[in-house]
Amino acid sequence: MPRNLSAWIDLSIHLFVILMLIGILSCYNHFIAAISFVVWLCLAFFAKERCHDRSRRFERYCRNVVRNLNEMMNYAIEDLPQGILIVNQEGRIQWCNERMAEYAGTKPEQDTDVKDIWPAIIIGPVWGTVGEYVFANEDHYYQVRYRPVPVPPHQTPLMALYVQDITGFETLRNSYKLSRTVLAYIQIDNYDEVIQGLDEAARTALLLSVNQQLDNWMKSLGGFMRRVSDDLYVVILERKALDKAIAARFDILDKVRQLHSANRLPVTLSMGVAVADCQSMADLGTQAQAGLDLALGRGGDQVAVQIGGKTQFFGGRAKAVEKHTRVKARVVAHAIREIMDGADAVFVMGHHNEDFDCFGASMGVAKMARQLGKPVKIVLSDMNEGIGKFSDILKDNEEYQDIIVRASDLVNMTALNPVLVVVDTHIPHLVAAPALLERIHRVIVIDHHRRSEHFIKNPLLVYIEPASSSSSELVTELLMYFSDNLVLSRVEATALYSGLVVDTKNFAVQTGVRTFDAAAYLRRSGADPVMVRHLFRTDYETTVALAKAEARSEFYEGGLIVSTCPELISNGQVIAAQVADSLLRIENVRMSIVVFQLTEDTVGISARSTGELNVQVIMEAFGGGGHQNVAGAQIKGGNVEDIKQKAIEIAKKYIEEFDQDESNLTAGR
Repeated sequence: MPRNLSAWIDLSIHLFVILMLIGILSCYNHFIAAISFVVWLCLAFFAKERCHDRSRRFERYCRNVVRNLNEMMNYAIEDLPQGILIVNQEGRIQWCNERMAEYAGTKPEQDTDVKDIWPAIIIGPVWGTVGEYVFANEDHYYQVRYRPVPVPPHQTPLMALYVQDITGFETLRNSYKLSRTVLAYIQIDNYDEVIQGLDEAARTALLLSVNQQLDNWMKSLGGFMRRVSDDLYVVILERKALDKAIAARFDILDKVRQLHSANRLPVTLSMGVAVADCQSMADLGTQAQAGLDLALGRGGDQVAVQIGGKTQFFGGRAKAVEKHTRVKARVVAHAIREIMDGADAVFVMGHHNEDFDCFGASMGVAKMARQLGKPVKIVLSDMNEGIGKFSDILKDNEEYQDIIVRASDLVNMTALNPVLVVVDTHIPHLVAAPALLERIHRVIVIDHHRRSEHFIKNPLLVYIEPASSSSSELVTELLMYFSDNLVLSRVEATALYSGLVVDTKNFAVQTGVRTFDAAAYLRRSGADPVMVRHLFRTDYETTVALAKAEARSEFYEGGLIVSTCPELISNGQVIAAQVADSLLRIENVRMSIVVFQLTEDTVGISARSTGELNVQVIMEAFGGGGHQNVAGAQIKGGNVEDIKQKAIEIAKKYIEEFDQDESNLTAGR
């Protein structure tokens, strides 16, 4: 229509010009002008009719195009190979195409709830956004692309869902995923201790029993296994077999643990498992070995499974076996001496909010550096009320006035080849000065906690013994072999002794033969038990806080008891630990958890167990760690009550699974 209108205007201009020329011609010859005017009228009439005819034909053409386009659009929408749904915010269908009849069995009526067709479909969380997701319904997988429908402001908002059946693709992808290669290393982690003192026949019989258990397990999973040394096996599985083992929570650990040698020691296994993704077989082997090292570093009797860059742990019920030989301590002591010899400065630090074990170990390492004549600094965090009494004692000792510093005092550090010794922790974000850890690349780690997934990157030397009672015990043993003429002062010996006392609960928990040997060495060096008792004395306010926390405790089925310290008080961490220890002495209690306000923006957790349950597994869910019997965590920006409820849920689930597994094992004997 606009095109014809434009043509008529152009013709009108031409006709007007011709008419003007005829008017001029009439001034000279009226007869010729009259004839010209008649011709002009005929031409004007013809032009007008011609324009009207074109306009009518153009209208018919447009109507045909629109009609055909609507028919094509309707055909395309109704017969697309995907379902189209228009839903409101309540998830009720406002319109759908014919493909939905194929997906749903019958075409849904208007205002039907889409969840009546597909219960797993998601509407609310994605409302008003653009994206896609996949959901499963019965034996089918569907891909949903969603986007808002533009509507006027006064109308009800709508969402368009484009649904396509991708069952074939998802089935193929799942088959590919389940067929991926899994490599595992299995090691008898206490092999030397189990076979010690056995004759050849008993040793062979025990190893045969272990091999039979592993062989039966492999047959049930359809895997391949080969023994590469007396205590090490290599296993190749498919991902579906690994999923089966995970569903059974690696019950092979429990079955092998039932095997005992003549010396009554149970056999325990550690495994490192890695799933092939896009990496090479060499990288897969490296990951499996790293998983095995991680499982062994956490005390053994467990499995570390690495899937998609994340590590899952299973097992960890048996206590770490104490090594009666100090060969490793002697080797590590000599290695530390060589490293310190090549350094121009030594820095020592422990975890944030230091305790007596952390500080005692730091004092012992500082003694090593001073024995070599190296400048040394003990770096403390901003919050260390737990060792306040010991800090006051050192203030009067000129020998230690310049050794203890804060992280802020090391901004202008000038050492060219420093070495940093981290004690009583191996988790980067828990150290007293994380910035110092980033600045110094030569790091030594000495710790007695079970190894966590988070670890200091590329340490120069690692000495982790989960069977040890404390970091102070480890450092004391290192001091025995560090130098023949090393003599501890009374203050240094007392600091290390206080670390032993606090982590063993006065030699009642996690105590072995080597613990008492270390304590005897410290007593001979002048450790003062009277001073230690003075350090552990509490004031009236602390005693009242302990009583209140115990009164708040709640007992749950399965032997779990939980309490809180919601008020922000000084020595809150020490009080929580003491409350957790005290609650553990109640009849039928197997696990105690105390949640407390550590700082204004941080909530802490102290967890204890009688040894039957592994509290370290529960604390790892909060980013913490520790031992099987003693563990803790710190959560930034948390709420005491919310974290308490979460801890209760995790602990109750763990206890339920533990008791269920134990019942199955008992029934299977």
